[in-house]
Amino acid sequence: MSQRVRKFIGTVLMLVLVVVWALGAMAISQGRVLELHWALQLVCFALLGSLWVVPAAYLILWMERPDKRA
Repeated sequence: MSQRVRKFIGTVLMLVLVVVWALGAMAISQGRVLELHWALQLVCFALLGSLWVVPAAYLILWMERPDKRA
């Protein structure tokens, strides 16, 4: 698979990841997180807001992988 195709697929997957992650984080945060102490809320919101970077980083590494030479 060429790098150009991987970048296209990765871009679409990144958009899906961000939308699904945002909706999931909103659903989780509207649940029991609002009943927690403010300090635990801060930790939960920080984790929910930043953990999407982990799958995105692997996706970007896959997208940037050089083409195999024949």
